[in-house]
Amino acid sequence: MTGPRHFIDLWRLQNADLRAILDDARRRKAARAGWTRGRVDADAPAAGRTLAMIFQKNSTRTRFSFDAAIRQLGGASAIATASDMQLGRGETIEDTARVLSRMVDAVMIRANSHADVELFAAHCDVPVINGLTDKSHPCQIMADLLTYEEHRGPVAGRTLAWVGDGNNVCSSFIHAATAFGFTLNIAAPAAYAPDAEDLARARKAGAHINVTLDPRAAAHGADAVITDTWVSMGDKDEAERMAALTPYRVDAALMALAAKDALFFHDLPAHRGDEVTAEVIDGPQSVVWDEAENRIHAQKAVLAWCFGAIG
Repeated sequence: MTGPRHFIDLWRLQNADLRAILDDARRRKAARAGWTRGRVDADAPAAGRTLAMIFQKNSTRTRFSFDAAIRQLGGASAIATASDMQLGRGETIEDTARVLSRMVDAVMIRANSHADVELFAAHCDVPVINGLTDKSHPCQIMADLLTYEEHRGPVAGRTLAWVGDGNNVCSSFIHAATAFGFTLNIAAPAAYAPDAEDLARARKAGAHINVTLDPRAAAHGADAVITDTWVSMGDKDEAERMAALTPYRVDAALMALAAKDALFFHDLPAHRGDEVTAEVIDGPQSVVWDEAENRIHAQKAVLAWCFGAIG
């Protein structure tokens, strides 16, 4: 008997499954053209199913996009913060997982600790989806790649440039580089370099990843420039981060070094004047609003895969 299909890290999944998820997301989005946002997809692969959503971290895009996603697939959602649950009062992760396995059909967790999500999945009999941890953010990258491909076609063979903190989102781009066949240039200060284990694993699998201290070198000729907020929830070194990362601000001069038709990505929330200038994020190369909307479509495909409807 096979276990549930968890969606925790991109590098753990088969390349064919990731491509199937991305292609399904594109088809589902196209099929809804002109529909109201509350209308259920024709195949309704989540009919009769309930998704539990657990939030240890505050959320806008993850919360609303997953709620919309499960509803559009024909299912329902139950939402709680950790403080709403006995999990926030000392009940073990293992016991919580066992209980929810008997009450819902899948669980999405936006958590502080990646290890906690892995532990939850190990004791859960239904699919567990990583809505964000300190180590990775796989759903965001699937939405980003969907956005890139709907604007520019296949991402394979293209060059994406990550500029700034080598954080959890950067890690998931590293995870995706092998599966989707793009080159990833990363520019980050030494103190906030990308995870060495992620880099080693991806390179061993054949990924083309270049790491530099120079944001100009990373952006040169790139097909997309990507950044993220410099100070995330829970970071306690704001002053140090701001000082180290100021040279990595994405501005018009940096974008000018990228390919002429390069796109700008940011997973939001953004801090104009810090990691990106208003001129760039609100300019014609920015696709951040498509990127945010595509969280719904990408996560619908993730859910469909978890439920065995694709792949």
